[in-house]
Amino acid sequence: MNPTEPTTEAPVVSPDDLFGLVRETIADVLGTSPDVIVESTDLRTEYGIDSLEMMSIGAQLERALNVRIKAEDLMRAETVGQAVAFLAERRAGRS
Repeated sequence: MNPTEPTTEAPVVSPDDLFGLVRETIADVLGTSPDVIVESTDLRTEYGIDSLEMMSIGAQLERALNVRIKAEDLMRAETVGQAVAFLAERRAGRS
């Protein structure tokens, strides 16, 4: 394989690393500290997140995880923990 060619395989990310990546991505888009993003955080209630911000989060996670993510799928998650669970399933090919 040519090292300059993009890989089609998803990078290996542990569940803790996945949560950390999601937390960092959300904090980056919302302009807040990752430390305030926990599994029970409800982005709609606590941050008033809109679909444009969710699309930005989804796009960043798509690139980082090499999986297809629809913003509306992420919007169905009520908490960050549920979004992480969705992403874990998506990466495993079950969604």
